Amino acid sequence: MRKTMMMTTALLASLLALAGCASKLTGDTYSRAEARTVQTVRMGTIEALRPVQIEGTKTPIGAGAGAVIGGIGGSSVGGGRGSAVMAVIGAVAGGMLGAAAEEGLTRTQGVEITVREDDGSLRAYVQEVEPNQIFRVGQRVRILTVNGTSRVSH
Repeated sequence: MRKTMMMTTALLASLLALAGCASKLTGDTYSRAEARTVQTVRMGTIEALRPVQIEGTKTPIGAGAGAVIGGIGGSSVGGGRGSAVMAVIGAVAGGMLGAAAEEGLTRTQGVEITVREDDGSLRAYVQEVEPNQIFRVGQRVRILTVNGTSRVSH
């Protein structure tokens, strides 16, 4: 029982660490490659706003960590052949749980911003919601694009 509790704690700690490594998708976050790179700036007016969910990451890390911990935890149940069977069951269940936990921990609230640009084009941009940046329909905004990545800001 104590070993299973330690394994569960280790799984949660590794998934929380993974969530801390997730990239931000806000309009004011730049990757290292984007820093000090010339950006194209366009102006426009917000036509519509819509809340959206940005799905979480789906890397092998969450599933792998869950499978390892589940396999170790499962192998501690029973003995002999039963222990091996439980290790496999624990690994499969742990992998599924780890993948679901990773996706859930890294999922974020986003906003779809539809902008009528000054050239007359209508485009939609999705980015993570930022508490310090509130958009309103009719508001003038800047659209900044670098290396194919666009963001909307005031």
